[in-house]
Amino acid sequence: MAMEPAIVCGSASPSQSLSFRTSVAYFRFPQLGRLSASRSDPTQRQQRLVISISAVKRSPKRLKYSSPPRFSKGDGMLYIEVDPFGADTWKLDPVVSLLKDGAVGVIPTDTVYAIVCDMKSHSAIERLRRIKCIETSKPLSILCLSFRDMDTYTMGFPRGNALGQMDIFRAVKHCLPGPYTFILPASKELPKQCIRHGTTTKFSSRKSVGVRMPDDPICRAILEKLDAPLISTSVKWPRQDEWMIDPVIIADIYEPEGLDFVVDGGVRVADPSTVVDMTGSFPSIIRQGKGRKQDWMVVKDDGLHMASSIGLMRYSS
Repeated sequence: MAMEPAIVCGSASPSQSLSFRTSVAYFRFPQLGRLSASRSDPTQRQQRLVISISAVKRSPKRLKYSSPPRFSKGDGMLYIEVDPFGADTWKLDPVVSLLKDGAVGVIPTDTVYAIVCDMKSHSAIERLRRIKCIETSKPLSILCLSFRDMDTYTMGFPRGNALGQMDIFRAVKHCLPGPYTFILPASKELPKQCIRHGTTTKFSSRKSVGVRMPDDPICRAILEKLDAPLISTSVKWPRQDEWMIDPVIIADIYEPEGLDFVVDGGVRVADPSTVVDMTGSFPSIIRQGKGRKQDWMVVKDDGLHMASSIGLMRYSS
């Protein structure tokens, strides 16, 4: 039976209809030296499916996307393979240039892949929402390189004071960089598209934002070259609450929706970040993910506030 993907937004014409096997063996992104797409007989295409899937799993060169990186607005999507350990981050220079020009693309993190754009480009943020079909009421996160970036766009972590406030900042420094998303009060420097939601004519303030400092060589190299944080949202299957972890399939599904580039850092594990809400009385885990629970964190509504307080005393003494 033929495998046709769900379209991210709206309907697609026959020429836009993509499949997994099309991603592997047929589809051609212009100027990238890939195999041409052919509308072959459905029976023949079905027979080649198993071979195509096996080829993806076995080929270290990622098949059709193995080509010199090139990009222009009329030439399709840029696809770049980068060593997962960051040995060839020089390849990322075109990606950084595209981000500065308002591009929207996919990069790896220390958890799952993320769709990102320059946080200072209002048009890029709106296009990111359209590509993934994110409602304006849904929050976006920030990928940061350093605590300086976090302090710029949020009110920062409590650092303790003479009145006995706990020094959470010292505790957090043991977790970052790492697979955590911390929800913090937003500062006035954060773009309005991140701290506001609603219709285009009426907005209400969003007083908090999720921030990440990923421990991934590729992601950190991009942030360092860009010298600015990125707006981010994780990549999921359209209409399904499941993570997409293979960059080849991500390119196949999202390129028709207007994605500008994909950075291939290898297939990842479907293990998202641990989300910790820092806006309440105690740091509360609202989603357990890759980052392990620290002794100063509590699971939301589990009644372990006293345990959290005891754990934080280690870092405030």
